[in-house]
Amino acid sequence: MILVTGATGNVGSELVAALASAGRPVRALVRDPHRATLPAGAEPVTGDLNRPESLAGALDGVQGLYLMPGYADMPGLLARARDAGVRHVVLLSGGSAALEDLGNAVSRYMTLSERAVRESGLAWTFLRPRSFMSNALRWLPQLEAGDVVRVPFAGVPVAAIDPYDIAAVAARALLSGEHEGRIHELTGSRALLPADQVAVLAGVLGRDLRCEGLTNSQARAEMEAGMPVEYVDAFFQFFVDGTLDETTVHPTVEDVLGRPPRTFEQWAQDHADAFRQTRKR
Repeated sequence: MILVTGATGNVGSELVAALASAGRPVRALVRDPHRATLPAGAEPVTGDLNRPESLAGALDGVQGLYLMPGYADMPGLLARARDAGVRHVVLLSGGSAALEDLGNAVSRYMTLSERAVRESGLAWTFLRPRSFMSNALRWLPQLEAGDVVRVPFAGVPVAAIDPYDIAAVAARALLSGEHEGRIHELTGSRALLPADQVAVLAGVLGRDLRCEGLTNSQARAEMEAGMPVEYVDAFFQFFVDGTLDETTVHPTVEDVLGRPPRTFEQWAQDHADAFRQTRKR
């Protein structure tokens, strides 16, 4: 049995589908099992990852755990998993974990999560993806209003990755002991500017879209309206100060899966319906 946390998220939902389609027993941790849409064969369970004691039922019989980072008591959560019989943890981390910058809010929770897993006594695999292609879904409200997409950090190319590929690597790690003790740096096959992504999306949708970069002051104001300031500071350190490299392409996806990473155009084609539902007012 494999337990997938964040089972309805961008990566978790793809991982549950991959494991279920492979005929592997999979348990999906969800908030409401009656409302969750899961593939046939996946077992919905509930529990609060910030309250490890609530996970007894979810962990029963589990040997492999796909774990999200950043919960309040990672050591306690991992101890509960170990005591329940979990043998291997695949942790979704990020490139900023390598910085070990405890003064950066994002790097801090990634770093501390990896440390907790290392110290848990469990076998582990770390996944360190860079930006997700699915971040483009944040543009949906703008595309409902018109054909201009305004973006922060417009001059920074990013080798974004399709969550489908992250899930495929996670599934391979969970189903094979060959990835224990390994850190997988995960990217797509090309580093694209936001304007490049918008251009690809325009071609897929048949719309005349335009990308406009926000100034740093505009970007900060918009970001602070939607997230705590310490996280805004973290992203400014990454993309303005240049502390995090999201441009370098890593060969890991092809090394693990034997195929190239999916392109942004493939991702856009698969999610075109979500964008086509937007209407220019």
